[in-house]
Amino acid sequence: MELDFAKAEGLLPAIVQDVATGEVLMLGYMNPVALEATLRTGNTTFYSRSRNRLWVKGEQSGHTLAVREVLVDCDADTILVRVEPRGPGVCHEGYRTCFFRRLEAGGSVREVGERAFDPGAVYGPGASPRAGTTEGAA
Repeated sequence: MELDFAKAEGLLPAIVQDVATGEVLMLGYMNPVALEATLRTGNTTFYSRSRNRLWVKGEQSGHTLAVREVLVDCDADTILVRVEPRGPGVCHEGYRTCFFRRLEAGGSVREVGERAFDPGAVYGPGASPRAGTTEGAA
């Protein structure tokens, strides 16, 4: 099967799901090299658009994602990576999942998750998630 990397300029969206709970943990992007590394090593590897390089989830924090299964959607342009999280959280802001905010009617946003770890202790004081200085900034 040929995956369609052309639709998103050489990248595939990679939805990451906890294999045990079914919870969606994050969305990253993979180019062919990142996907091959993920399949070969069993460690979830992404292509960082902000840094223009590959990064293995957990390379800085130690919060890795052990691959258990990789599924391809019907259009062959998105993958689902089912993982076993190894660490308290996936989100570089300190949450178990990157999806810790709920969009309410009217456009307001409500935080619905609880922090699982202190991002300052993991990434260091002054680490700026928005500037791409932590591993989670894709």
